[in-house]
Amino acid sequence: MNIRRLGSADAAAYREFMLEGYALHPVAFTASVAEREPFPMTWWEGRVKDGDEAEEIVVGAFDERRLVGVAGLRFEQRPKMRHKSQLYGMYVHGDYTNQGIGQRLVVAVLDEARQREGVRTVTLTVTEGNREAETLYRKCGFESFGVEPLAIAVDDGYVSKVHMWLDLQAEPQA
Repeated sequence: MNIRRLGSADAAAYREFMLEGYALHPVAFTASVAEREPFPMTWWEGRVKDGDEAEEIVVGAFDERRLVGVAGLRFEQRPKMRHKSQLYGMYVHGDYTNQGIGQRLVVAVLDEARQREGVRTVTLTVTEGNREAETLYRKCGFESFGVEPLAIAVDDGYVSKVHMWLDLQAEPQA
């Protein structure tokens, strides 16, 4: 398994992979296929933009050449918030779960965050009740700091999101 930062050449594969994730796991993501499918390829390319100063990066797991897992990281740009980043879009294909890929992706994202000058914290949200994901994040050092009720609307109602954070200057857990 190869874990690496995605680049512009990976944009089409990343788009296809995430649209699959949105379709298969609608309560796990705040985005949906209906929302993101119409976005132009330039939007997806922006998420995997090359360079050290990119506002967002995505790390991918590859089995040979097949993309099988991703995790994104968005860096805050406003001066008073540049110390913060947000992990988003974590998804591992069902055929590759329970193989440690998710943890390797989170560790890779945290490494990217630590390399960015001035970044101190990483936050994320996870759907309340997704014990497997919450356990993974806790294993990587994240702590919960609240639950947002009715965070996203889904076809049959609403789901809440658990907010979690990690201080990058604390001792690594993973």
